Amino acid sequence: MSVTVPATSANLGPGFDCLGLALDLRDELSAEILDGPGERVDIEVVGEGAGEVPGDRTHLVVRAIDATFARAGLDAPAVRLRCRNRIPHSRGLGSSSAAIVAGIALASALLPSDARPDPDAALRLANALEGHPDNVAPALLGGFVVSGQQGDDVWAHRVPVVEGLAAVVFVPPEGVRTEVARGLLPATVTHADAAANTGRAALLVAALAGDPGSLLRATEDFLHQAYRRPAMPASLDLVEALRLAGVPAVVSGAGPTVLAFTGPGLPSASAAVASAPDGWQVDRLALSGRGVETTA
Repeated sequence: MSVTVPATSANLGPGFDCLGLALDLRDELSAEILDGPGERVDIEVVGEGAGEVPGDRTHLVVRAIDATFARAGLDAPAVRLRCRNRIPHSRGLGSSSAAIVAGIALASALLPSDARPDPDAALRLANALEGHPDNVAPALLGGFVVSGQQGDDVWAHRVPVVEGLAAVVFVPPEGVRTEVARGLLPATVTHADAAANTGRAALLVAALAGDPGSLLRATEDFLHQAYRRPAMPASLDLVEALRLAGVPAVVSGAGPTVLAFTGPGLPSASAAVASAPDGWQVDRLALSGRGVETTA
């Protein structure tokens, strides 16, 4: 079986751990069950992560395959996995979530039909493997997704996005591990910051759904970006420069990639591209309505 799965950008400024967006940049993967003992794996990776990711059962896609089989009460199979990765690793574009969602989708397609997880079960499993749903939900569903969790209860809801919006992503040459970025966050914030952030997150949903002219205000964050500056000072400098120019810009996920919105009523993409630091990769990506997709 083969799948494709999109890159995702989470947080989007104030939507910490609850807002995420699928982008039109996709990894392609295929898996085949092999004869022989379950510990056998044959992994080939082309593109991002080649020569760096594990070549054994600790590979994240294989771990997700194994977890999906275990949920069905079946032993992990011997598997041949082929990955053509386009999503940059450790850059805040959801590469780990893409791997998890791809593994669940591949395993689901290889399982008997009565053992496959339904969409809600797939979301719960992906969330359990990732730790929070803001990236895995749009990787599963596509589009702009509001998600959350409380204990074992996980939810995700797609919200329509106004036509014409796109993203420019600024990808630095060096990554930052998510656990490093999260480790910089304080244990508590002020009530005033929490209230301000709630208002911006609510406005962001409305802005993406039909009022892009409000995106600059709606993408203002009070909870996480500034605290992460020690790990990614150039990213925060770029966010500030773009916002001073009227461009709605945020740190993508845990960073260090910067995402800027472009489209109706917003500054042009060319103005954003001109702000790229030397050595950074710049891509204009459509917002994707497609989540993970499976083919035989």
